Amino acid sequence: MSVDAEPRTEPGRLLIEVFLYLQLLDILSTLVGLSLGSAEASPFVRVLVELGPVKGLIVSKIFAATLAGLCLLLNRRVLIRYINYWYAALVVWNLVTILRVLNS
Repeated sequence: MSVDAEPRTEPGRLLIEVFLYLQLLDILSTLVGLSLGSAEASPFVRVLVELGPVKGLIVSKIFAATLAGLCLLLNRRVLIRYINYWYAALVVWNLVTILRVLNS
């Protein structure tokens, strides 16, 4: 009887968990930025935010999660990994923008 040092997970689960955490961080950092007077950089999300900041961001995240689910179904996990890098960079960008506004 052996005990694995690392628990086994189904393929793609970690990628999706990271994806979802990054989506949450993006929502939170975008809302903080918008409340401080920053503008949304994405034209697609900017149109959705006209519905209301929270509603627009949630709609954009549902769209993103649908695309991520499609990537899983089509076995394109590498694409989700690249998307995670992109969203990590966006969250960092949001935080830099927030700090810039707070320091001005």
